[in-house]
Amino acid sequence: MRFGIERVFRRIIPLHGERCPSFDRRPGAVGDNGDTLSLTGTKFGCGVGVCGACTVLENGKAIRSCQIAARDANGRSFTTIEGLSPDASHPCQRAWLAEDVAQCGFCQPGMIMTACGLLREHSEPTDEMIDTVMSDSVCRCGTYPRMRKAIKRAAAEMRAKKP
Repeated sequence: MRFGIERVFRRIIPLHGERCPSFDRRPGAVGDNGDTLSLTGTKFGCGVGVCGACTVLENGKAIRSCQIAARDANGRSFTTIEGLSPDASHPCQRAWLAEDVAQCGFCQPGMIMTACGLLREHSEPTDEMIDTVMSDSVCRCGTYPRMRKAIKRAAAEMRAKKP
């Protein structure tokens, strides 16, 4: 038996509405596609679903991609930060820039995806709802107050655009 050598299984997972190759090295197949497909927004952080850096959307719901192996992705569809908009024009991305949320930036793609999931479920979230949802993700720089302002800004823009 040889140690330190991983078996790699090639899989296809649905990402941004397309069928994309993935390499099933560990749970986190969606996030693993960063190197393979030049999608570098989704970060691998803790690997146990706690930090939120790997958050993506599955049918609009924020999930931790490090908890999904490629073999479990069949029939499911995912969106990473790159899939929100090609030019950062999604209301959450624009609000993040307008409120100058990012500091180091490592956690921000996951935070934005978490915010998108929240706003899909609640078009006018309260401060308590925002704090509860966002506190499940780790921002070592402590930009939570700016995140709250950005989420409220994005929510207002999204409500204004609805017919």
